Amino acid sequence: MITKQQVQNLIQDKLEENDCFVVELEIRDGNAISLEIDSLKGITVQDCMSFSRAVEHNLDREVEDFELQVSSPGLDKPFRVKKQYQKNIGRKVKVVPVEGIVVKGELIEVNEKDIVIEFSYKERIEGRKKKQTITKQEKINFNNIKETTIIISFK
Repeated sequence: MITKQQVQNLIQDKLEENDCFVVELEIRDGNAISLEIDSLKGITVQDCMSFSRAVEHNLDREVEDFELQVSSPGLDKPFRVKKQYQKNIGRKVKVVPVEGIVVKGELIEVNEKDIVIEFSYKERIEGRKKKQTITKQEKINFNNIKETTIIISFK
C-alpha cells in the first residue's frame, strides 16, 4: 500500500521549487491517489503535469499498481487550508459559521487565528428618507468557520 508520507516525500521538492502547497492528499482503496495542489499565484495544467510526473516516475507500477489524479482545487469547493484564505484576499467569499449567521463579503485580512470580512448593507437612518449604505467589518475565528467558498460573479 502506498502511503501519504511516500507521496508527500516525492512531491516535497516540487512544492518548494514552485512555491506550492498541498490542499488535499488522499489515498483510497486500490492505491487511488488524489492530490490537490495550489499556490498563491495559481496553478496551471503544466504545474499539475509536473507534479504527476514527480509521483509517476518515482513509483514502480510493477511493484504496486496505482491510479493518480493531480488537480487544483475548484472554484466551487470550500477552502480547506489557511493558505487558500491568504490566496483569496480581496475576493468576495461566503462564510458559513458553526454558530451564527452566514456572512457574505470581501475577505480583507487573514492571520493565524481569524479572518476579517468586509460587507455592506442598507439601513434606514432616523430622520432620513433614503436608506444609507453601511459598511461593516466582521472578525471570524477559524474555529467558528464551518465552510468558506468563493462567490463567483460574472459582472
